[in-house]
Amino acid sequence: MTVSEEDKKLISRIIIDKDAAGTLVSYADRLGKQLKNEDLKASQIRAIFDEVRQIEALWLQDEDKAIYKVHLLKPKLAYRAARSSNGVPTLKEVLTIAIDLVVEKPELAKERFRRFTEFFEAIIAYHKAHGGKD
Repeated sequence: MTVSEEDKKLISRIIIDKDAAGTLVSYADRLGKQLKNEDLKASQIRAIFDEVRQIEALWLQDEDKAIYKVHLLKPKLAYRAARSSNGVPTLKEVLTIAIDLVVEKPELAKERFRRFTEFFEAIIAYHKAHGGKD
């Protein structure tokens, strides 16, 4: 899957705009369904989401290290996408765009990372709601 320009705009709005909850919900719903249809398994993304949770906890102690760890999510996603063909490449494309938006302005990274985490949580929730398997 190649992320369309329209989808890139939606992802940007989700990460940048604090008032984009409706966009987050509708896009995560659509993506969760698509990932289920691509046969993505929840276990394939659990390790990445666990890492996101660790970064979230780290942010309170060491913001610079947390931002560094956010950057490192991209190669981890690339590795998982290269090893899988069922949904992981799609998820990698979407999350990579979101990660770039999180780290582009360090002074806004904490708030953007919070929205990134909410977005990722919503994707996982809708994947499961649409019948995604563990």
